[in-house]
Amino acid sequence: MKRLILALQFLTRLPMPRVAGSAEDFAASMAWFPVAGLAVGAVVAGSFWLGAQADPWVAALAALTAWVAVTGALHLDGLADLADAKGAAHGDRARLLAVMADPHIGSFGVIAITLQLAAKLVLLHLLSPAQWLALLLIPAVARIGPLVWTRWLPPLHEGLAARFAHAVRPVHLILWALAWLAACYFAPALIGAPLLIGGWCLWLRRSLGGVSGDCHGAGIELLETGLLLALVVAGDLAR
Repeated sequence: MKRLILALQFLTRLPMPRVAGSAEDFAASMAWFPVAGLAVGAVVAGSFWLGAQADPWVAALAALTAWVAVTGALHLDGLADLADAKGAAHGDRARLLAVMADPHIGSFGVIAITLQLAAKLVLLHLLSPAQWLALLLIPAVARIGPLVWTRWLPPLHEGLAARFAHAVRPVHLILWALAWLAACYFAPALIGAPLLIGGWCLWLRRSLGGVSGDCHGAGIELLETGLLLALVVAGDLAR
């Protein structure tokens, strides 16, 4: 239970009891990331449903605002840092790592955040209120990604990803794969998640040679958007 609370404390801004955990507990909390994603999804889906009582655009804006608020824009920050690093590095690995470590956001980061928020807003607007359950599941499935990337990619530097490097075991991946299959029963559009997770893993390996905390955050954001797109397409095909 302590590790679940640590995962919720780290990934959300939900009020939680304060618990003290060791570095080992914090690393092991990664196995609970999808559960934290389910909590995020509950807030987002609930806001979407309430907003849908007024108007589709209100539903989209309410869900997006809740999404940013409940996560504290944590993953958007990672997306911005990675965009700035890739935009400024020009193939220089040392420069890439230095820019990623810089807490300031540059023009590439601002553009990446703007496009990401716009994409989510439009895709949320295209959802029907009946798709609230799938929306609830998307953040949980997206947070299976970091478990895979941690297992398959070396850390880029001594940082957040390095702390998680040895925390994920094959049994965790098996259990969450089974949970993903169960989620696909309720939301078949989630069937594409392994392609998105594997694609991001392959891009990180080829482009960066490893993974960092910012890469995890960027991957979660892009995976959520990809799954939203799949949900929109599935909804259109069902009509």
